[in-house]
Amino acid sequence: MDLDGKAFRARDGRPASDAIVAGFLHREASDAGATARYFFDAFTPDGTPVEPHPALQVKTFLLAGYPRSHTFPTAWGKVTLRELVASLQHDFRPSLASSPDGAWALDALSHVLEPGGSFVNGAGETVRIDAVMDTALSTLESANAELTRGMKAGLPQVPKNKQGIYAHPCGGLHFFQAVAGWARFPAVRKAWGSRLDAQVDVLVYRLGSEARQYEAALTAAPAYRVPVLVQMVKFHGHFLEALGRYRDETGWKPTPAQARAVEEAKAALESATLRLEATGAFRDTEALARTQPQLALDLVGDACHAARGWDLWASTKAR
Repeated sequence: MDLDGKAFRARDGRPASDAIVAGFLHREASDAGATARYFFDAFTPDGTPVEPHPALQVKTFLLAGYPRSHTFPTAWGKVTLRELVASLQHDFRPSLASSPDGAWALDALSHVLEPGGSFVNGAGETVRIDAVMDTALSTLESANAELTRGMKAGLPQVPKNKQGIYAHPCGGLHFFQAVAGWARFPAVRKAWGSRLDAQVDVLVYRLGSEARQYEAALTAAPAYRVPVLVQMVKFHGHFLEALGRYRDETGWKPTPAQARAVEEAKAALESATLRLEATGAFRDTEALARTQPQLALDLVGDACHAARGWDLWASTKAR
């Protein structure tokens, strides 16, 4: 759905969104007259991810283009996307704005609210979206602090040691997407100004920093070739997706240097994908799933993000 949106279908022909809701959504009984609460489990009993990150599914439906009036079939009747959003807001806590796992909830909320908007969560707190997103930007800046120092010092790379932004799922690239997308509002762009520009610069700096480390890892640890190549596809695909979304959602125009970085990322993604294909990993994901289930999930999921990132920067869409 990240790539094909509403058009993506399950194997039985149903829209993928319908299969997700019908198969995995829960409804929590409510008191008479109260609004029902809806939620997805993080994992199935056998450990298969369903919603390992808060609001991942609602965020996916919103960005796929479903209106909030859209209804999904369930075992008990129908549920609207508006009701799912209401449950997201009910469960939301402001601490998610400073959490590595908050990216998906922030992304979803930023697409249903505008500057000045607010809602009351299940704890009775009034949540103001402006304050939430300002905190999220500060969180991104803090997580990128070491990379910022390396960039300003002209270091060729900053080692990845699960620190800062590297403690976030997917290297914090979903968090960047959630924060950067909020700048589609002129008032936000004006208020944040150079602060957001600096985060774009850091992301571009990461391209060279991480590429060197991946190539070094391939040389130093050939036994881990497939995991390293999957990581390369993950990073370069998410990089292209992040900047592609930023461009399309805010009207950002890359500088010549940033445009060159995009082309470098596309070349690196193509190279990593071809090398990964040569290992046979794409041809037999079922065998990989039996021996390394998380790696198989990463391979499939990150290939989808990579495909979308590539599509966003296809020549027909170039700005």
